[in-house]
Amino acid sequence: MKNIVKDALILFLITALAGVLLAVVNEITKEPIAAQQLAAKEEACRAVFADQEYSFELLAFGEEATAEETAWEETYGKNNKIKEVYSVTDTEGNHSGYVITVTNNEGYGGDITFSMGITNDRVLNGISILETSETVGLGLEAEKVLAPQFAGKQVEMFTYTKTGKLNDSEVDAISSATISTNAYVNGVNAGLAYFDVLVEMGGAENE
Repeated sequence: MKNIVKDALILFLITALAGVLLAVVNEITKEPIAAQQLAAKEEACRAVFADQEYSFELLAFGEEATAEETAWEETYGKNNKIKEVYSVTDTEGNHSGYVITVTNNEGYGGDITFSMGITNDRVLNGISILETSETVGLGLEAEKVLAPQFAGKQVEMFTYTKTGKLNDSEVDAISSATISTNAYVNGVNAGLAYFDVLVEMGGAENE
């Protein structure tokens, strides 16, 4: 009986010590991890607004969706989620557009997340891929093949083609990866539509 109590006490002490150590490690690493995540987000913003110096401010949104947001949700919300929106300002304090981070769940391997920069006149500067669960190699192909095709385009929406694009609104699909291509195209279209929502709302309130 004494051995059982002794073993239980030792196990309790080990568990308690492990919990304390875990809490200490978490506290030590919390700020560096947060700083690293913030730097990664700013890098993604600068990747899609790179022609000059800009500042980026994260926008906050109300708990209750507006009519415009509800309409977007009904059309795009099943397969897309808006993760974050940054307001973009130039060095003279002029509003220049938005950086919208989108997650689409239609990828071959699961979710894909990317940021897209859109200027005030609805020109898509480009997209920066943040996370992907696609087959090994497809993420690189998306960066090389898909992302450049969106850059500098001013179109209502995109479609993809397997026979060679004929205009700015068409995107050449990655070879043997139409599911992944479709996910990116649908995600970009969802982001463009959300840009229209922001314009209709007159922008969102800053935090």
